[in-house]
Amino acid sequence: MKFILYISDYLMPFVIFYIVGLGLLMKAPVFQEFTKGAEDGFKVVLNIMPTLVGLMVAIGIMRASGVLDLLAGAIKPLTNLLHFPSELVPLVTVRLFSASAATSLVLDIFKQHGPDSYLGRLTSVIMSCTETIFYTMSVYFMTAKVKKTRYTLAGALFATLAGIVASVVLTKIVF
Repeated sequence: MKFILYISDYLMPFVIFYIVGLGLLMKAPVFQEFTKGAEDGFKVVLNIMPTLVGLMVAIGIMRASGVLDLLAGAIKPLTNLLHFPSELVPLVTVRLFSASAATSLVLDIFKQHGPDSYLGRLTSVIMSCTETIFYTMSVYFMTAKVKKTRYTLAGALFATLAGIVASVVLTKIVF
C-alpha cells in the first residue's frame, strides 16, 4: 500500500515535467501554449456561467419553497410500493441538476438520520452511483455547440435509474 502512495505522490509532477520536456524537445512554445489554453478555458467558463447561475437559482428556489418536500409527499405511495425511502426523493431530484445542492441535502439527511443509518448509507451510495445529468449535458453540449442530442437524455435518465436501483439493492445486501 505504501508503494502505491509513494508512486501517486510523484506521478503528477512527473507528468507535468514530461509534458514540458516533450514540448521543449519538439521546440514548441510551451508557455505560450499554456497561456493560450488557460485563455480558452476562461472563455469556456464565461460562456457557461449563465447556465450555472440559472441552475443554482432554480435549485435554491425549489429548496426554499418546499416544492421538493411536496413532491416527496405526493409520490410517497409509489416510493413505498417500490421500497424506496420517500425522504430521498428530494435528493434524487436535486442530484439530476446540481451536485453541490445535492451535497447540502446529504448533510441534512446525515444530521437528521445519521451517516451510519440505512438512509445515510443509502444516500452515500446514491451520490456515488448517479450523475448531475442536466448540468453535465448543458455544459458539455453548450461548450461543444451540439444542437441535436438524440438519445442522450433518455440514456442518462435510464442510467441514473439503474444507479438508484443498484444503490438500493447494494445497500440492502451490504448493510
